[in-house]
Amino acid sequence: MEIDMQSCGEAEIIRRQLDAYNARDIKAFMACWAPDAEVYAWPDTLLAAGAEAIRTRHVERFKEPDLFAELISRVDVGGLVIDREVVTRNFPKGRVTLDVIGIYELEGDKIKRA
Repeated sequence: MEIDMQSCGEAEIIRRQLDAYNARDIKAFMACWAPDAEVYAWPDTLLAAGAEAIRTRHVERFKEPDLFAELISRVDVGGLVIDREVVTRNFPKGRVTLDVIGIYELEGDKIKRA
């Protein structure tokens, strides 16, 4: 059986990004993102354009005391990594658990679009 090392690398980038998210380590988290990356709400609502906007968005999120993303499954296919996660967040109405699908498009060793 032959192993596609590029594919393994893409999943590794997303694993590092998720680990940094759970550790609330903004430096390690941002190391996974391209300078011109974009984050969308499905299917086409732009939430953040560029590394600085993504950083600003997550600096605030990382202040949430219950923030945690549990990986349920991961699929890695041709430059895309698709995660199913259960994410715990804090909102004004209280602690909420969300079932989330994250679709990450990679370019080289960075997340280009999510």
